[in-house]
Amino acid sequence: MKFRLIYIMVLVLATSTGCKKTEDETLDWNKKIAVAYVHSYAVSIGAAVTEMKDDSTRIAYIRRAIDPISFYPDSSGYFYVYSFDCWNIAHARQKNLQGTNLYDYTDSRGKFVIRELSAMAKTSGGFVEFYWIKPGETGEKQKLGYVEPIPNTNYFIGSGVYLE
Repeated sequence: MKFRLIYIMVLVLATSTGCKKTEDETLDWNKKIAVAYVHSYAVSIGAAVTEMKDDSTRIAYIRRAIDPISFYPDSSGYFYVYSFDCWNIAHARQKNLQGTNLYDYTDSRGKFVIRELSAMAKTSGGFVEFYWIKPGETGEKQKLGYVEPIPNTNYFIGSGVYLE
């Protein structure tokens, strides 16, 4: 919520001073927001689950933790969590994915999305470009996802920004 408020204030200030943001500047800002949110939640969840003894308790906690979160002016920012072997642990918008293995899932361009996100998270995190269904819309949209490993788990958390 804090980042969303800051984001809105910056946009209002830029508009009111006659400053016009370019698409590149907006994308850079949105990428910074994704990195900040994902990193904050990775660290927070990692600390919280340390004391939890079983997977079902950890998974229930993670689902509750990410569920209500949305960011960006259009609320298109949300979290997803996967195990490194591509099992969906939690998804804030597509509950039907929870508990499924997406190792072989490919987007409309043939990219093994979850495999690539997992590989990136294993290297301490970063961005992956892919296509995904934007909540509330039909058809896949281009997305730049950011992922990081969750400390003390075999999971990674991600979010991203839709590019279309």
